[in-house]
Amino acid sequence: EDPVGNGHDEKENNPFAEYMWMENEEDFNRQVEEELQEQEFLDRCFQEMLEEEDQDWFIPSRDLPQGMGQLQQQLNGLSVGDSHSSEDILSKSNLNPDAKEFVPGVKY
Repeated sequence: EDPVGNGHDEKENNPFAEYMWMENEEDFNRQVEEELQEQEFLDRCFQEMLEEEDQDWFIPSRDLPQGMGQLQQQLNGLSVGDSHSSEDILSKSNLNPDAKEFVPGVKY
């Protein structure tokens, strides 16, 4: 069985069978393009959602006016003073020293 002059066997019905995939090339291209557009749309929506979420977060360096950063540093540097001794505070307390320890969620 020698191939005919065009390089195809005589038994082969359609000599263009290997090129038949090109018949639906436009539909394939349209489908791929729609998928790409859909993915681009989803990416844009996701990016917008992230930007909106960033706007909702409170970021002191961005959201506080200038000068507030210095005030915030001063507040961070503050500590509770030891001007009163703990015994002095206990002597003025109205709390019952014999009371049971408070446990949140437990009813007595």
